[in-house]
Amino acid sequence: MRASKLLCIVALVALGADGVARAQTLSTYGTPGLVDMPTAEVLSDGHVGLTASTFGNTTRNTATFQVLPRVYGTFRYAIIDDFDPGGPQDGTRYDRSFDLHYQITDETLRFPALAVGLRDFGGTGIHSGEYFVGTKSFGSKLKVTGGMGWGRLAQRGSFSNPLGVVADRFDTRPNVGAGGINTTGQLDFGAWFRGPAALFAGVEYQATDRLSFQLEYSSDAYEREQSVGAIDIKSPINVGLNYSYPSGSNLRAFVIGGSEVGLQYSLILNPAKRRAPGGLDAAPMPLVPRNQAVLANHDLRQPVQKAKADRTLKALLAQEGMELQGLTVNGRRAQVRLENNLWDIEAQAAGRAARVMAVTLPAEVEVFDITFQANGMAISTVTVARADLEDLKNDYDGAWRTLARAKIKDAEANSREGELPEAFPTFTYGLGPYLALSLFDPDSPLRYDVGAQFTADYRPSPGLTFSGRFRYPLVGNMDKVTRRSNSVIQRVRSDAVLYAIESDFEVNKLTAEYMFRPGQDLFGRVTGGYLENMYGGLSGELLWYPVASRLALGVEVNYAKQRDFDMLFGFQDYDVVTGHASAYYDLGNGFTTQVDVGRYLAKDWGATFGLDREFNNGFKIGGYFTLTDVSFDDFGEGSFDKGLRFSVPLSWLTGEPSRDTVSRVIQPVTRDGGARLNVENRLYNVVRDYRADKLSDGWGRFYR
Repeated sequence: MRASKLLCIVALVALGADGVARAQTLSTYGTPGLVDMPTAEVLSDGHVGLTASTFGNTTRNTATFQVLPRVYGTFRYAIIDDFDPGGPQDGTRYDRSFDLHYQITDETLRFPALAVGLRDFGGTGIHSGEYFVGTKSFGSKLKVTGGMGWGRLAQRGSFSNPLGVVADRFDTRPNVGAGGINTTGQLDFGAWFRGPAALFAGVEYQATDRLSFQLEYSSDAYEREQSVGAIDIKSPINVGLNYSYPSGSNLRAFVIGGSEVGLQYSLILNPAKRRAPGGLDAAPMPLVPRNQAVLANHDLRQPVQKAKADRTLKALLAQEGMELQGLTVNGRRAQVRLENNLWDIEAQAAGRAARVMAVTLPAEVEVFDITFQANGMAISTVTVARADLEDLKNDYDGAWRTLARAKIKDAEANSREGELPEAFPTFTYGLGPYLALSLFDPDSPLRYDVGAQFTADYRPSPGLTFSGRFRYPLVGNMDKVTRRSNSVIQRVRSDAVLYAIESDFEVNKLTAEYMFRPGQDLFGRVTGGYLENMYGGLSGELLWYPVASRLALGVEVNYAKQRDFDMLFGFQDYDVVTGHASAYYDLGNGFTTQVDVGRYLAKDWGATFGLDREFNNGFKIGGYFTLTDVSFDDFGEGSFDKGLRFSVPLSWLTGEPSRDTVSRVIQPVTRDGGARLNVENRLYNVVRDYRADKLSDGWGRFYR
């Protein structure tokens, strides 16, 4: 067990790399703080803090995201050995918890920064507590923190709640720390800032640029852990010694309670900053005088010359990672229809395509129309004047001046004019490894399968795609789960373990999909077949998304039938008509919100609310929660569906251009209420990258 704890720290050390902003001190709880106690500080806006700490019988793995300049949220996964003597998992408790922190005021010359926070406000309550805290700097080396805590932060030196003068209900705190499995996940509003309170305090001294010391008086006595012998606390004093690396990561040794020695590694990432800030992509094609263009003296009205233009543009665009599917030249105007297979910043793809047109087409072509397509379905058209491209290529502010003169409009629906004869049909396939993960199993924090995967896509005409994904697991422990679902509602997701146990070779997906344009600003999708590993059926979707609008509206209707556990071609008896009406809104500054209202797989009705923050490089972090007519008691552990999600562009990690991403949805508990069908290529995610707001956000890389 100790080796598995330290593995988390080693993994985080491996992530450290030059270019990450210097980290401030993070507590063992993974939030800005001293050793255990919080401070009033926050991270820089948009930053992510990753922390692994181990001491005594406790390991804490934490991710903190600075959602807004004054607000951060935290997800924590703690492993506590010997916490439940005689219980399951040999007494080990695997605990999930969430924190929220709001900085009320900034620090000034005379006054400290002030903040209020909730710790473990939606988990089992093992670490549940609330606090008010202030932090003040004295010069560049000394910071002093003092605060008042409730709940777990009032286990030592407690006194009557000062808020009792407001109302008598603040004098008594309900018992929310038992960690009962059926109440896990509910928000205990009635317990916040109630019951006895206690004071905590501490200082941090910056001895050198890299070395700092932390000393604190802790109001957390670890009462539950001490009662079962999981930790030995002899003193209220905690001390820490923190070393900051040039990479911005921190390594710290500390002592809890005078006797428990611990080790912690922290890393703070700036998602807005690429690992290779300038990128490692090859230089764009240089612009040449028009009389030196490849087809400078060609008359593209002649079929032979037009065919040569098709071949030349197709080859040059392929070098830039784009597939030419159509070329139309009418006098002074030329249009290319293409699919971007490489660039995750779509405006950069537009700039590269415009350069290819400029070095290829005859001098009399003055206007370039670049139409982006997905699966052969036209989405948006970017129009750039050739003269602007030439005049502003070396301008200091050339990208943004080009944007001011460019036009972004909805693409002409379903046009096949100028389509290359060889554009369709297409066939692609791939053979490689796959990794399937299952997190937070109550019996094991990590379950996985590694195996071989074969994928194939056949597209006979624009928008129509036949796809298959087939897997064979080779190594893993997904099928070693002994725990079975105790759900009292229809088991639409909680029997997932049976799919791992009863399958070997699996037909993971086998579908026919048609994407089309019903009209201006309208997009459609119909998908049929084995839609995902647990369900087959038919899915239809319609999306209204004006090219320059922040708002998009959609509706999806599905008929789904549950597949056999062997994941081959059979079905079980359960089927359902499910679907949602959806609203998507771009709030600006990278924030988008989504609301889905409708019927879920277990035939429950309700709504899902999501909020995501996306940076200009495509790095995305967000979360969601779902409330339906399934009661908290019937839902079971977790009380209602909720989760965190992130998507990391491969280009952010490597610096190389790529449209591939590493994505994960973290669900603390997977149950049956609020479960949705996992259909690929939902339209909003397909269309959004090429609408005006998203293209404009990345326009700074137009000339890159």
